[in-house]
Amino acid sequence: MQVTIIGGGSYQWSPKLMADLLGTPSLAGVHLVLADIDARPLPKMEALFHRINDAFEAKATVAVTTDQRAALDGADYVVVTISTGGFESMAVDLDVPARHGIRQSVGDSVGPGGISRSLRNIPVLVDIARDMEQCCPEALMLNITNPMTCLTRAVNRETSVSAVGLCHEVGNYCLDVAIAFGTRWEAVQPTVSGVNHFPVVTALDIDGSDGIARLRDLTDEMGGVDALAASVGEQAEPFTREDFARRHVLSLTLLDRWGALPAAGDRHLAEFLPSVLTEESGWGAAWGIELTPISLREEHQRGYIADVDAVLAGDRPLATHPSGELVAPVIDSLLTGTRREVPLNLPNVGQCPDLPANSVVESICVVDAEGVRGRDRARVPEPLAEVLRRQVATQELTVEAAVTGDHHVALAAFAVDPFAGRGDLRATDAMARELLAGTAGWLPQFDAAPC
Repeated sequence: MQVTIIGGGSYQWSPKLMADLLGTPSLAGVHLVLADIDARPLPKMEALFHRINDAFEAKATVAVTTDQRAALDGADYVVVTISTGGFESMAVDLDVPARHGIRQSVGDSVGPGGISRSLRNIPVLVDIARDMEQCCPEALMLNITNPMTCLTRAVNRETSVSAVGLCHEVGNYCLDVAIAFGTRWEAVQPTVSGVNHFPVVTALDIDGSDGIARLRDLTDEMGGVDALAASVGEQAEPFTREDFARRHVLSLTLLDRWGALPAAGDRHLAEFLPSVLTEESGWGAAWGIELTPISLREEHQRGYIADVDAVLAGDRPLATHPSGELVAPVIDSLLTGTRREVPLNLPNVGQCPDLPANSVVESICVVDAEGVRGRDRARVPEPLAEVLRRQVATQELTVEAAVTGDHHVALAAFAVDPFAGRGDLRATDAMARELLAGTAGWLPQFDAAPC
């Protein structure tokens, strides 16, 4: 069994993925290939692999390489965790829209930053999939790179490779719910219909009770959504119901207004709704949402590097507990037949009837020896369905622009996106052109002709 990680030099992802994989009994003896265009982190990742392998007595083997095709040769599963252009390109994604009056809480999934990031990452993922067609045509791509919806859609649309998107947002939200109500994580069972970072929970079971009703009651305990919003910034005791409510003001407000629960962090949800990240709200501060500038991301990266260095130096214990990411559990279910029901991103074949066929959607899926498939068929209330449809339309335009290099389609994607296109059309075009120019070094599919 061979698992290849493209982006295997990632200090954020590779340590936890290696621990998850080598700690999974069904993967004992796995051959892990870590591939990255940047060779510098690979020796540390190889050394960390040996520490983890010894800790689990996993009898696994490892190879590191900068040769993508060599890494893919013979792979059974290909995990993708990349960021084309790194922080340098991400800074453009955030800085250019800010100059045009759009401040983003994340900037990696939707809105101007999400579109710009898609245009860079889609050709890279399609290129990986093209190599997979030659080197490991039966392998499954497990994508954890953002923008997850656009990238997974592009691979499934443009190649014969099967790609699945894996995200931890729904799982983290359910963990928050479990903590708030004093129960086990496994006791919180959602029904989901939506897209990545805006997964709408249409039904929620908490220990056999109606979880949606219980969340409504929790909001009432806080005095309603208006009182809850007014309490933003006040401290609550960690891991309490009050703490949960204050960290999820936006999702609880949407539940109160529109009848279903978008179950991702509010900082992600906000970018789907142009009325949230506004100057009037203090760019989300009135909702308890903080912006994440490049300086903060760089600080996090320094922390990831320091953690790996400390483990290798023997100054920090090796983390061997499950990370909560879905890569290892999905592979284990496919190998052993153990049935799991987990949130995944797949082409829509009816699991999200409000959205177009074949668009990539997020829902609860069944994974076992028979493969990966949607579990439910769930409709969402119409206001939320319209939010989702607008984003799918933007994502389809974005994929088309990224694949063809068509400037006009790219401009259309920015204009149609609710967040990116909320201002004057000419100003939106100017912002889009500036983003294309600022990231041109990572956009070989676009020629230099003016759009």
